[in-house]
Amino acid sequence: MAANVRRELAEGTLGNSVSIIDPLRNHRWDRFVEQHPYGWITHLSGWKRVLDQNFPHMTGYYLVLNDPLGEIRAALPVYAVESWLMGRRLVSIPFATLCDPLATEAADVELLSEAVLRLAERLGISRVEIRTAAAAHLLDRDRFHVDCLHKHHFLPLCEDPELVKQRFHRTCVRQRIARAEKSDLRLIRGKRESDLREFYLLHRITRKRKGLPPHPYQLVKALWQNFGPQGLVELLLCRRGKETIGGVLLFKYKSRVSIEYSAVNALHNDSSPVHFLFWNAIREACLEGYGVLDFGQTSVHNKSLMEFKSHWGAQVSDLPHFLYPNIPPRSCAATEESMAKKLLQFVCNKAPDTALSYLGNFCYRHLG
Repeated sequence: MAANVRRELAEGTLGNSVSIIDPLRNHRWDRFVEQHPYGWITHLSGWKRVLDQNFPHMTGYYLVLNDPLGEIRAALPVYAVESWLMGRRLVSIPFATLCDPLATEAADVELLSEAVLRLAERLGISRVEIRTAAAAHLLDRDRFHVDCLHKHHFLPLCEDPELVKQRFHRTCVRQRIARAEKSDLRLIRGKRESDLREFYLLHRITRKRKGLPPHPYQLVKALWQNFGPQGLVELLLCRRGKETIGGVLLFKYKSRVSIEYSAVNALHNDSSPVHFLFWNAIREACLEGYGVLDFGQTSVHNKSLMEFKSHWGAQVSDLPHFLYPNIPPRSCAATEESMAKKLLQFVCNKAPDTALSYLGNFCYRHLG
């Protein structure tokens, strides 16, 4: 039954004004994302290709409103995520930090929201999550419960990286950059899969140290392979001698550069490889004419990471998640979630390195 409904809705209508398109077959989609002020790499058809290739438990539905000339006026991509552990839900957009509804008018967002709820009903799904940043003011806060547990740190750039550098904290950042530049570190651009593998092994260890499951290697590889040739994903590595001691995976699209994944060998913290990599990413973004560098999303409970990002002079904004139905979480549910996170941290910390990839694959099979 569910499979038949999914096939029926792959490309169809949800009411008189909202239709569903396949961005992999519809040439209008990427052009629309490119032109929209909220359009980001996670909205592109390539993101759907990556999810389709690696997460068969997810099905994407790209809801659009057309103008009288047949061009896309507004849109909202959502994914049905099937999980026996976390429950079935509609999410916009899985694994994305920035993924606003692509609309600038509240009336359009209202039409798209109603269509999402109709889609959820037809799929037999009771939970919906719409993630926002700049478009948060357009959603109906009476219809959805608003979760503001994540923050977005971003750094406005200019053509002169030295002017941007002046905003950095003197001892926590600028002195660490100076130390890194005296530590015989080299910046390497990852071009081969062996470079990506080196980065991923460090990333896996870094996530273990933080008590977090690593992202699946196939996800990182697919993003690099799908977007790298277009210059939208770039891998920067930090080497000391012949050893890779840190790395960052950057998203680069329109006016933004985003540090999406990072990794470091903690045994080399004395040479400040993280500061070396971040400063080089910022400096190059300035020289290449980008307007903003993103530090990604941060949980409000992660005080140390919030402080680290603020030391770079980053501005902070909310990343509201709009949840349906509009039912505030029970206090006992919040306690259960906290206990589950602590248990996951314990398992990640204790798991042998060889088991971490399997743990990451399991966790991301249920996340979105």
